[in-house]
Parts: sequence; C-alpha cells; structure tokens
Amino acid sequence: MEPSPLELPADTVQRIATELKCHPTDERVALHLDEVDKLRHFRECFYIPKIQDLPPVDLSLVNKDENAIYFLGNSLGLQPKMVKTYLEEELDKWAKIAAYGHEVGKRPWITGDESIVGLMKDIVGANEKEIALMNALTVNLHLLLLSFFKPTPKRYKILLEAKAFPSDHYAIESQLQLHGLNIEESMRMIKPREGEETLRIEDILEVIEKEGDSIAVILFSGVHFYTGQHFNIPAITKAGQAKGCYVGFDLAHAVGNVELYLHDWGVDFACWCSYKYLNAGAGGIAGAFIHEKHAHTIKPALVGWFGHELSTRFKMDNKLQLIPGVCGFRISNPPILLVCSLHASLEIFKQATMKALRKKSILLTGYLEYLIKHKYGKDKAATEKPIVNIITPSHIEERGCQLTITFSVPNKDVFQELEKRGVVCDKRNPNGIRVAPVPLYNSFHDVYKFTNLLTSILDSAETTN
Repeated sequence: MEPSPLELPADTVQRIATELKCHPTDERVALHLDEVDKLRHFRECFYIPKIQDLPPVDLSLVNKDENAIYFLGNSLGLQPKMVKTYLEEELDKWAKIAAYGHEVGKRPWITGDESIVGLMKDIVGANEKEIALMNALTVNLHLLLLSFFKPTPKRYKILLEAKAFPSDHYAIESQLQLHGLNIEESMRMIKPREGEETLRIEDILEVIEKEGDSIAVILFSGVHFYTGQHFNIPAITKAGQAKGCYVGFDLAHAVGNVELYLHDWGVDFACWCSYKYLNAGAGGIAGAFIHEKHAHTIKPALVGWFGHELSTRFKMDNKLQLIPGVCGFRISNPPILLVCSLHASLEIFKQATMKALRKKSILLTGYLEYLIKHKYGKDKAATEKPIVNIITPSHIEERGCQLTITFSVPNKDVFQELEKRGVVCDKRNPNGIRVAPVPLYNSFHDVYKFTNLLTSILDSAETTN
C-alpha cells in the first residue's frame, strides 16, 4: 500500500486556515487549495455537465448557467474532450479507405488495442505483455476463472467479500455450478464483524490462514463498490499464495483511483472496466492482467483467432500458435471506436501521473471528510442536527476518492434534494449515498459547495428517531 503523506489532510486544512486567518470551513480555504493545485488545468480536458441540462434539476433552486457538481466518476467518468476528435479520425478513415484502415493510420485497427497498452501499464503497474484490453469486465472475469479455477476434491472454494458487486457474485456462482459444486459449501464469503461496515485485514488474513488449504481462488475487489474500502492487495496476495491459492482482483473501482503495482505485488490475475475512473464511456473496453510468471503455464479455456500470433494469424492453416500470457486470451478483434474513447483518457493520465493524482485525491477526499465531520453531528444525544456518518474507512490507505455517507433521515430524500440542486452522486441500498470527488476534474470548491448544499438540505429535514 502507498505510504501515508507526511501531513494528514485535516492538518493541511487547519494549517492553511491558520495562514489565511480564517475558520477551516471557510470558503477561502477551498479557493486557496484550488489556486495551488498543480493539476487543476486537467479539468479543462473534460466536458463538465451544465446544471440546466440535468433532468432532475429544479431550475428555481439553481443558477442554470453553472456547472454541475459531478461526484459520480465512480459510476461513469466524464467525457474527455479529445474523444470526439479520435472517433472522427477513425470514422473518417473508415469512410475514405475502408478495409485498408486495418493496417494503416495512427491506430491500425488490427492492433488498435495494442497501441494504447503502453498508456495503461503505469496505471495498473504491469508490463505491457501482462495486459490485454478486450471485452467487458465480467466477460474477462469468466475467461480468467475458467483458467485459474481448477477445483479438486480438497481445494474447491472461492473466497470473496460477502457483499461483492452482484456481477462478480453471479460470475462466481455460475463458475461453481459449471463445475457441479455446491454453492453454499464452495462460495466462502467473509462478512464484517457485527456492527461494522467494512472488513478488517486481520480477519481476512485469518480466514486465509485457517481455510487456505481448501481455497482454490481468492477473488476480492481492489476497492469495494459500496463502502469505498481499499483492500490491502499485497497482503491478501502474499497470504493467499503462501497457502497455495491463486489470488485475483476486480479492479473496477481501483483502476485510475488508487496506485496499483500488480506486477511487483505478484498478483496472479486481475480485471477492470474503463468507464468509471478511466473515463472511456459507458460500456468501454475492459482490461485483464495475468502475471508474466504464468505466461507459459496458464492457458485460455476458450480460444479465438486474436489469441494467435499475428505473424502467422493470416496463414489460415488452423494450426494455433497461441500468444503466451494474457494476450492469448483475446478472442476477437478490438472494437476500434471503444479504443478511441479510452485512448483520449489515458493520454490525460500519462500527463497527470497516478502518483500526482493520488496525492491530490487524498487531500480532496480528506477535505470532504473534514467538512462533513465538522458540520454534522454523530450522536443524537449530543446534537439536534441530523446525523451524518461516513462508513468508508478513515485511514487514507484504506480508501480511494469515494466516501459513502449515511444519514439519520432517509437517504432517498437527501439524494433527491441534492439532484434538484445540480449535484450528481448516487444512492445505494441500504442507506448510503456515494460521493466521489475525482482529482482529474473535481475541485476543492466543488467539495465546499457540496457541503454547503448538504447543510441547507439537512437543516430543513427532520431527524428520525
């Protein structure tokens, strides 16, 4: 895990407030943080939705010409402005030279995915040959599990968190059914302790140590979709492999959000989508990782011709020359228009760097946490204000940019009022609202305005008993 910064976000906020001779919750703190933010210009690389264009907005409550407060990059990232340019380049090439586009131009279609793998490798911390861009996340998860999950009478379980994202849950269930296994016996789910929302790393490691001999595959989220908890990937990987398990991760909410070093950590396999923090658009092309140590031992269970070596692929002799590693798992030609969308975003990441983005993210989300904790009560006996609780871990190494917050008033009511005022976030059952300030395009002033709006909403709400 990345080390904690020398100065915690709360200390930074308080220090700046002292220098500015104002209260830490004063607007001047937010404006100063934006002024000294070295990444602030990247916001101009994206289209920020206007409040007036959002369907739920009540125009009587807002200035319709202002930008929305978009805190939903954990669900769908904003559109990079270069996407249209790159799409038009390929559409123009298709119109003018048709089939010749497979082999010529800035991004020949036959190797379109390979043309941007170099931009992806630093985001996930892998070698280029360990990455394939293909399919959608759950499709890739199935392909990986078909090869890594080989149950035996003694080693037949898959270990995961109890409230994994439904698609992962369904994928694991179906893989177990495919092997004729009993789901209740083979699907080992770890739950948080009674009264807690998130998992303790010591509890995860204890289960691995005690039950590892019966576990074939460990599959965890990198960052949990609901709680925002960032799991200790290297610790889980090391513990699982020490017990003879393959260890893989769904990085949907981690990629582009936290720093990853999949190769150095020795992770066996991983997969991710690209439409959240990677800003590639809904249904964007997904990614898969297989560590190079498995390049010549782990083979795809299902094969297509794009897993065949390019140098002999068009001999059409039906004699498979499988590409070693994850690229051998590719089945069909890459969708070039989806490649374009991802390309536009990855170029921005290359300029910004994950290290710098993560540094800003820690402070940005820390500022949000600071304002929430200082504006809203926790104890009904101690305050008459509505209670706001953050269920995301407070330790910065245990979270990404997302905070999941719950309320003593119905989250549906709070959510609807936020939407009316041009705040884009989302609600998730049972009672959470997910708020994700993204360092590429969100500002500290966005955070300040959000908490002000939240305050006005809660001030008019009645607390529930």
